[in-house]
This record gives sequence, structure tokens and C-alpha cells, in this order.
Amino acid sequence: MSNIEKINAFLVQSPNDSFLLHALALEYIKIGDDVKAKDLFIQLLELNEKYVGSYYHLAKLFERLNENDKAILYYEKGMKIAKEVRDNHSYSELQAAYEDLVY
Repeated sequence: MSNIEKINAFLVQSPNDSFLLHALALEYIKIGDDVKAKDLFIQLLELNEKYVGSYYHLAKLFERLNENDKAILYYEKGMKIAKEVRDNHSYSELQAAYEDLVY
């Protein structure tokens, strides 16, 4: 059974579990399915906007898809949420990636 199958089996029991959705999106990135990963990250952030780690991965994904405007949007939103939840480590990572893209 693949990791994707295992995570999907857990999602049957907990379909809105942020950790599982994040993990599944990362698995799709590993196999090169950026579109499926993007959809999962967006779904996750609609369910739980405070799941800070997903902003970085989603923004990076948009960069790979050459959608820099959307990447900037998610970096900025991620930095805002990271500040709200006082996650300084995530804020720093998001800010560094944002600055690499913008400047």
C-alpha cells in the first residue's frame, strides 16, 4: 500500500484532518502531481486557515507553476497568520521565500 493510499484510508475516518490533508498534498508533490497537491492545500487552508505550514508549500508550488502573483498572495497571507499565531519560525521562512521571489 502506497503512502497516498494509507493517508486516504485515514481520511475516510477524518476527512477534514489538517495534518492528513497536508501530508497527502506533500505526497502528491513527491510524485509530481502539483495540481492535485495545490487543490489539497487550498482545501486545507479553506478548512483551517491557521495551518501555517501549508502556506509555504502552496506558495512554492505556485512558483513552480509560474503563478508568482498567487505565490506572493499566499506568502503574504501565511506571514499574516504566522504573526497572529506567534509562529516566528514559520514567519521567518515565509518572509525569506517571499523576499527571494519579490526582490
